[in-house]
Parts: sequence; structure tokens; C-alpha cells
Amino acid sequence: MVARIKVTVPTAGLTAIALVSLLLASSVEAQKQKGMTPELEKLRAALDKYQDPIVAVHDGYFSTVGCVEYPKPGGQGQVPYPAGGMGVHFFNVGLMGKLDPFKPQVLVYEPVGDKLRLVAAEYFVPLTPDLKERPRMFGQAFDGPMEGHHPLMPHELKHYDLHVWLWKSNPAGLFAPTNPDVKCPKAAYTLQETAPRIVPHK
Repeated sequence: MVARIKVTVPTAGLTAIALVSLLLASSVEAQKQKGMTPELEKLRAALDKYQDPIVAVHDGYFSTVGCVEYPKPGGQGQVPYPAGGMGVHFFNVGLMGKLDPFKPQVLVYEPVGDKLRLVAAEYFVPLTPDLKERPRMFGQAFDGPMEGHHPLMPHELKHYDLHVWLWKSNPAGLFAPTNPDVKCPKAAYTLQETAPRIVPHK
């Protein structure tokens, strides 16, 4: 006869195990992202506070409300977006005109259940007469120039932008504008957009 031993794990122990598992999963996902350099890891750590969207609001980032996705890739005359999602954009207009890696103009969140999960930082440079050349950051050329993303901004807001998927692995690439793994809920504020039109750099 084999004796059976019952092992009881305290509730606090289970909570700790769950928390460690969650942290390890988050760390593994971040490590999976190809192209993540020490510079980008430092940037992600500096911006981690914005995983709480209320902290982002306190620092001047305000939600555009809509969750944006692109069901079709960009075609002729459009920015060549791969099909995929972007999420909910929080804009900080006070940072427009400044290009500092630690002060992105936009934070991007993915709705997950009743939470907003920080997935990317976006750098946004308006197309102005004094802008002489295409912006670059992290060794990457910005996408654009392009029209504003209607309906959340006017077409006339022509700009360059660069997405960096610091918190969510992106099969399309670390700097791709869209992420096929970002999902918007089936809700009134989910916006299925078409890729913006390319405009000349004047």
C-alpha cells in the first residue's frame, strides 16, 4: 500500500508564485523581441511608470479614445503598413517639436479586459517648413511623411512617426507601425482605418 501525502500551500504562497510567474512571462516576452538593445532596455525601464495610464495623464498624455486597427495593409500611395493593430493612443502635445528618446509624444495602449496595457512608444514629428530631412532615431528612419490619421486627427496634420514596441513583442518587427498581435475589442470606439496617404516632403 502506497501512502499518499497531501501538501498544502498557503494562499500567500500561491499569490507569490503567480506574481513571480507573471513577472517571468513579461521578462521572457521582452527578451523575445528581436533588436532590443541595452539602449532600448534603458528606455523601457525609464518609461515603465506609464504602465499605469493615470500616471501618463498626470504627465500630460491624453487619450484619443479610439482603439485603432488596420485590417488591410497599405496600398499604392499609402504608407506600407502591414495589417495589424496599433491600440489606443495617448498624445502629449506639449512634447511636439522636441525629439528626445525619453519623452515620446505618444504612448500606445492595448485594451486587455478592463485594463489598458502599455505596448509601445511613438515619436511624432509634424511636417513643417523648417524640417529639412526625414527624422531618425535608434538608427531607424521615421515612417512618412504622411497625412494625419483620420478620424482621430485631421488629414492636414502631416507628419513623420516611429513606433517602438518596447512592452509587447511584435512579429512584424520592433519598429513596425502596426502589430498583428494587438487586438481591439468589438466596441463602439474601435476604429478600422486605412493606411494614411504618403505626402511629399516640402
